[in-house]
Amino acid sequence: MSRRHPIPLNRFLPLWAKCVAFAALLLTLALGIGVAGYHWIAGFSWVDALLNACMILTGMGPVGTLPDDTSKLFASAYAVFSGVVFLSMAGVVLAPAIHRMLHCFHMDEDEKDHRPGTD
Repeated sequence: MSRRHPIPLNRFLPLWAKCVAFAALLLTLALGIGVAGYHWIAGFSWVDALLNACMILTGMGPVGTLPDDTSKLFASAYAVFSGVVFLSMAGVVLAPAIHRMLHCFHMDEDEKDHRPGTD
C-alpha cells in the first residue's frame, strides 16, 4: 500500500492563495450584485447600497428601510443568494486546509498499520 504524504508547505501555500483569491473574486461579484440591486431597485445612495449589501452578505441583516415590494423581493432573494455565497466561500477557503489535514491523518494511520515487524 502506497503512502500519500501531503505536498510540501511551500507548494501548498500558493495553491491555497489561489483559493483565497477565487473566494475574494466571488465576494466582490456578490457584493457588486447587492450594491447594484440596492441602488437601482431600492433607490438607495451608493454608500447606503454598499452598507446594506455588506450587512446582508455577512449575515448581519439590513440597515435601511425598503420602500416598496419590489425592493423587498430583491432583498429576500439577495439574502438567500448571500447565504449560498458565504457557505461557498467558506468551502473554497477551508477545503484545501481540511484536505491537507486529512492527508496527515491518513498518513499517520498508514504508518501505524505498517510499522516494520508488524506484518
